[in-house]
Amino acid sequence: MSTRDETVNTTGEAAGATPDQVASAAQRLEEAHRTGVPCAPVRDLLPPGDLDAAYAVQSVLTERRRARGRRVTGWKIGLTSVAVQRQLGVGTPDFGALLDDTAVPDGAEIPWGSVLQPRAEAEVALVLEHDLLHERHTVADVIRATAFALPAIEVVGSRIRDWDISAVDTIADNASSGAYVLGTRPVPLRDLDLRTAGMVLERRGEPVSTGAGVACLGNPLHAAVWLADTLVRLGRPLRAGDTVLTGALGPMTAARPGDVFEARVDGLGSVRAAFGRAAQEAHDAQEGDVR
Repeated sequence: MSTRDETVNTTGEAAGATPDQVASAAQRLEEAHRTGVPCAPVRDLLPPGDLDAAYAVQSVLTERRRARGRRVTGWKIGLTSVAVQRQLGVGTPDFGALLDDTAVPDGAEIPWGSVLQPRAEAEVALVLEHDLLHERHTVADVIRATAFALPAIEVVGSRIRDWDISAVDTIADNASSGAYVLGTRPVPLRDLDLRTAGMVLERRGEPVSTGAGVACLGNPLHAAVWLADTLVRLGRPLRAGDTVLTGALGPMTAARPGDVFEARVDGLGSVRAAFGRAAQEAHDAQEGDVR
């Protein structure tokens, strides 16, 4: 991932972006998504380091997808690694919306090209049974509100060429959300210690990433508390039925055509993400079958 240092506004005191600036950034990202051709960063279209402007772009793009019939199924948390936060010059995580058309069944094929520049990372997903409406939440609040946990693979992707991103770029780009795969064996939190839960992510049977719950803000539940508080402040709290991807348990890994990833998380079991072959590879294989 290529990153660029910049001074980031986290106080909300900057002049802010104009509607035209927000619209221009949204259009650039939407065109990249539509054409499958990554675009230039959008940070040059917005006030330097203005995270509020970046979230405004994200909101515009999410609302456009909802207007086309998509449904928000939950939220993803990004930048849960302190090292990555330092890379991007921020002191907090970020978030993006999960939509129904980005949910992929366990082991089902993700068509190559449907996620631009895809990378896979293993996470803990929480599925909520109750709303989280307090101004400030505790870990106990999150535990009480959670119906169960699942292992997850998030396929992050960037509409921005060569992953040349700043914090403004990734937030505007829906926190670099691409697709997500959930395991199918729900586990109640009372049976888990998420802080110490170990993770191994394999590609075609070879380990490519390892980690544990402690890598995600010290505990995936801490990340969920941050998200719950943040969304209440923004007037769109977490609701019963929401899925929350709490953040990566280890380093992300670039995906290639035909790759199959399997993530195993202690106490949660496993989940698989499979990528289709590139168009030329599929054509060559079909020609070989004919011959």
